[in-house]
Amino acid sequence: MNQGNVDAPVVVVIGGGFGGVAAVQALANAPVNVVLIDKENHHLFQPLLYQVATSVLPTSNIAFPIRRIFRDQTNAYVFNDEVVSIDCAARRLTFINDRCARFDYLIVAAGANSSYFGNDQWEQFAPGMKTLDDALIIRNRILRAFEDAEAETDPEAMREHLTFVVVGGGATGVELAGAIKELSVDSLSKDYRRFNAKNARVILIEAGDRLLPSMSARSSHEALKALQKMGVEVRLTQAVTQVDEHGVTVNGETINANTVVWSAGVKASSLGASLGAPLDRNGRVLVEPDCSVINQPHVFVIGDMASIKCAKSGKLVPGVAPAATQMGQFVAKIIADEVRAGSTVRKRKQFAYLDKGSMATIGRAKAVAEVAGLKFHGLIAWLAWLFVHLILLVGFNNRILVFMSWGISYISFSKGSRIISGNPPSRVVSPVGSRAGDSPEDRRKAVAELLQRV
Repeated sequence: MNQGNVDAPVVVVIGGGFGGVAAVQALANAPVNVVLIDKENHHLFQPLLYQVATSVLPTSNIAFPIRRIFRDQTNAYVFNDEVVSIDCAARRLTFINDRCARFDYLIVAAGANSSYFGNDQWEQFAPGMKTLDDALIIRNRILRAFEDAEAETDPEAMREHLTFVVVGGGATGVELAGAIKELSVDSLSKDYRRFNAKNARVILIEAGDRLLPSMSARSSHEALKALQKMGVEVRLTQAVTQVDEHGVTVNGETINANTVVWSAGVKASSLGASLGAPLDRNGRVLVEPDCSVINQPHVFVIGDMASIKCAKSGKLVPGVAPAATQMGQFVAKIIADEVRAGSTVRKRKQFAYLDKGSMATIGRAKAVAEVAGLKFHGLIAWLAWLFVHLILLVGFNNRILVFMSWGISYISFSKGSRIISGNPPSRVVSPVGSRAGDSPEDRRKAVAELLQRV
């Protein structure tokens, strides 16, 4: 097998998300050695994380081993490691174990994390959703809430278990709120004896005056109507001022809820701060029109970490997967052309984002979509959303498995991944027959006492 040309320039890509993967793939035929570094060993399809969190899909359906993606690309090398700082002038990376490595070109695509707007202490009570671990934590909390409600004897405490708050009315918040309500209505309504899961209270809180601010007012209105019809309580122009173990405080009102999920904002990876470049208020690197760091033409920043305006529209490029993919391909072409030419091109092209549209799914056969100037909602938008996300998934097997999971869920109204793992019960209920004296009479008394809860 070809192990690459040891004398070829080294292009290091930090981050195995959409931008990083696209860049490496676009350099497949370039005369370079490409090194992809990520602290995780998998590429994650983040747009479907909420479906893991709400038991629609297992983790394996939306994650794909990075090494497998590039196993046939002979100039690509993958390292499962974490970069903690970058010296642009010396072209040197420092890893978490203090090892160092050099590069000829660098593409930083380390993504973003949830932003709590200076209130990082809220994270323990309201987890965000950026990684597989985040989605599993949220799934455990949602499912555990129903289990705790079944064992609860205090009506007020039961209401707290069955109250779910989603903070942030962007695409993630809208999709998650709809999916939680759908889970309680379609999948869990027949599983519990002591309460009606359909009555679970799902509250979506948005500080702005409408949902889906990146989409049109029409799509925002349609999303609002669909959520309200499903039974989701939507609160607009209301900002969360406190999050703790009891719930959230909104406009002076305390909403007691045992499950709170945060989707209100993002901040770029802290790795951008080590580049010595100016940052915007969300920690994104202010880059040149060609995605390079100011005064560092061999260092590029793409995806959620980059603050850049589209060369054609003059608008800020959104932090979405298609934009990251296009940036990765754009930067890879610059590098490949310059390596072949043997010098840095003085006048590089400027990045122009091709907006292919926006979509958000709200629930079963409910979605909003804007494509090529057309706006539509309902079943047609939902089918378009399904098709686009299946196409974008990495790996043929993943597409088949996700399609099957969606099909089964649609036909049976059931979610197949309702497993609580690594999360012990928050309440301990004495099991039948565990008390002193385990005679048949003792067990009968214990059963009678337990059934009094019903």
